[in-house]
Amino acid sequence: MKVNVLFSPIIADELYFTGKTTVVIDVLRASSTIITALVNGAKEIVPVGTIEFAVKVSGGMFGGQTLLGGERNTKKIEGFALGNSPLEYEKRVVNGKSIVFYTTNGTKAISKAKFSENLFVCSFLNLRSVAKHLVSLNKNVELICAGRNNFFSLEDTVCAGKLISEIISLKDDIELNDSVSSSLALNDKYGTNILKMLKECDHGKLLSENGFEDDIEFCAQINIYDGIPFYTNGVLKLISDIS
Repeated sequence: MKVNVLFSPIIADELYFTGKTTVVIDVLRASSTIITALVNGAKEIVPVGTIEFAVKVSGGMFGGQTLLGGERNTKKIEGFALGNSPLEYEKRVVNGKSIVFYTTNGTKAISKAKFSENLFVCSFLNLRSVAKHLVSLNKNVELICAGRNNFFSLEDTVCAGKLISEIISLKDDIELNDSVSSSLALNDKYGTNILKMLKECDHGKLLSENGFEDDIEFCAQINIYDGIPFYTNGVLKLISDIS
């Protein structure tokens, strides 16, 4: 089983992912929000690459059962019902709803990997479940760190390293390359105190400046969810909800 880490979505084009098993990681905050929304009963998440497309898609869906969610540069987009804070996606708000979702980094990474045979979403919140599922598939894996505006982000790479470490604990014949070794090394250095790392990384500092300290604390939790978002027919659903 081979694992590869892409430190930014810009490294590869859409066709690179054709037929591959891919995991998108955007710890702060898209991955964490997607997982939380689905666990709290959202019918599906429709990830989109532009705000304009989000508005267009939502207009063609069932009015009261569809919500627009997401952010631009950390802030909720004008006219959207929800931002990109996982704390907003409570069961009473999202249960049974389709959510058209745009974010600056995460949904763009998902859209880029849309031709993957298997496409999952991971954060610290569901890391162990994703690792177990990847081992059960026993396929080569591409991990995409969503990064920040196409640049490297520490938090996503540490999460990738922690995910790989979990995979290695379950399966001992993982082929390591430079990207994997680098991710593991960063997890060894920063992964013992996730909250501290998230507060001190560039994106964490920006979120704190904009009043999202509670989001950082929420996203620092490890393995609080078993749900695994899976991309199928243009939407994200929990694997357990796909018939």
